[in-house]
Amino acid sequence: MAAITASMVAELRAKTDAPMMECKKALTEAEGDLAKAEELLRVKLGTKAGKAASRVTAEGVIASFIDGNKGAMIEVNSETDFVSKNDSFIAMANAAAKLIAEQNPADVAALSALAYEQDGFGPTLEDVRKGLIGKIGENMSFRRFKRFEGTSLASYLHGSRIGVVVEFDGDATAAKDVAMHVAAMKPVSVTSADVPAELIEKERTVAAAKAAESGKPADIVAKMVEGSVQKYLKEVSLADQVFVKAADGKQTVAQMLKAANTNVKGFTLYVVGEGIEKKVDDFAAEVAAQVAAAKAGA
Repeated sequence: MAAITASMVAELRAKTDAPMMECKKALTEAEGDLAKAEELLRVKLGTKAGKAASRVTAEGVIASFIDGNKGAMIEVNSETDFVSKNDSFIAMANAAAKLIAEQNPADVAALSALAYEQDGFGPTLEDVRKGLIGKIGENMSFRRFKRFEGTSLASYLHGSRIGVVVEFDGDATAAKDVAMHVAAMKPVSVTSADVPAELIEKERTVAAAKAAESGKPADIVAKMVEGSVQKYLKEVSLADQVFVKAADGKQTVAQMLKAANTNVKGFTLYVVGEGIEKKVDDFAAEVAAQVAAAKAGA
């Protein structure tokens, strides 16, 4: 039997975009014949992985993993919501979160190179991802992640589309409640002092344009603008927001945390697909195109 070298595997992988181990298996079965191995892979996986690689992944899941004061949260994307409910896809996302927490990869590329096997694919997480693309026929991608260490952690997942990790000192129940609050109210920062300057400036510009339309004196307009900015800061800072579980409908998150003797150091909020431009399918146009094609072929 011909020896299967690393360069042969690399060449076949470059041609087919198939997982490394699948390439090696195909070459072994083909006794080193590259063309035959490529044909075997096309039959087994089709050209799904290569074709899918350019398609937009705006759906997906948020997965998290916490072990003591070490944890991680990741967004893993798919093309459709249907695949985001696939057990193999979810297992890969959960495994990725655990790998991040335990091995602290520097970026997505480093994460993808970590050792992991699933559903017969491997030996790396990237090989599993490509294997599942070929198996399911839909593009998937690791979009972003964050690792946490050195402080108490609380997490909350709203379904699989919104994820929050809170870094805190104090009561775990209060911290969990804060995580749920963040998922619901989506604050920008812990306190108003932490709101990014560019967001404040954007709000100030909008407020100034609105106030200018009032026709009032400049000093009054300036006060109106400042009032709008201060209102905005209270609306987007966690500490100033009314706690979603407040019995009186007035208690702020800061007041709740003080009563629980708990301090929130920071939070991270991920929403699936946030900032990704989604493809909008025109079903009527698609049907019309198919009818036209059928007529042309008749």
